[in-house]
Amino acid sequence: MTSKVWFITGASKGFGRVWAEAALARGDKVAATARDVGTLRDLVASYGDAIAAIKLDVNDKRAVDTAIAEAHRRFGRLDVVINNAGYGQFGAIEEITEQDARAQIETNVFGALWVTQAALPIMRNQGSGHIIQISSIGGVNAFPSLGMYHASKWALEGFSQALAGEVAGFGIHVTLVEPAGFSTDWSGPSAKVATPIEAYAPVRKMLADRRAGVVPGDPQATGAAMLALVDAQQPPLRVFFGDIGLPMIQQEYASRLAVWEKWDHVADLAQGAKKNRKAQAA
Repeated sequence: MTSKVWFITGASKGFGRVWAEAALARGDKVAATARDVGTLRDLVASYGDAIAAIKLDVNDKRAVDTAIAEAHRRFGRLDVVINNAGYGQFGAIEEITEQDARAQIETNVFGALWVTQAALPIMRNQGSGHIIQISSIGGVNAFPSLGMYHASKWALEGFSQALAGEVAGFGIHVTLVEPAGFSTDWSGPSAKVATPIEAYAPVRKMLADRRAGVVPGDPQATGAAMLALVDAQQPPLRVFFGDIGLPMIQQEYASRLAVWEKWDHVADLAQGAKKNRKAQAA
């Protein structure tokens, strides 16, 4: 197939906009969604019938179903679905209100779930497709003051890994993209911040200091990376975007393994084991 059909949520700005432009520029077709389709007017003017600008709030399941159906009706198939819509919720766990927590999960988890569920029957009938979930370095690690955001991305990672095993036999691929340290609106206008409790001021400063030490990447550079990903015959389940992800997670997983190994005697106690497992293996 020389041309692909994409469905991208959150295409008005940031990563979603970059990927929509990259796909359109090479001759693919894109169903680009946004809560305000006016933000996509210039792309429609430039690419005409190759783009379908669709109004969508991913929190509305019925609207998601309608948007997927409209994209399929317009272009006849769905090859790439990118769940990009989402935002960052800042705040220590004690600072997060019930509304904060529910809103974060509704958008970052359920929004992606509704889009995924709506697209799967079409992809199963095609016998092909690629669902790309935009996770984060925060989907495989966690930092103070971002607890609910991490909870949403860890949930996305969990259901997507399970999904990959469920749909592999239908010719459908699933990839979790884990960006780290890009200069998007994620921590700016798109973010939500909980009402602060003064006791957590040192924690907020620690997070600010950590972020100040990161040189942000250029979102425009991710266009080529996304094209390479969707064109791969055997795309990965997980991939980092940016150069800080791999070393950070190598350190994190080394630390986890060290702690698990140190406390493995407690695992034996919980199992009721009387003998050292290494001795048994010998």
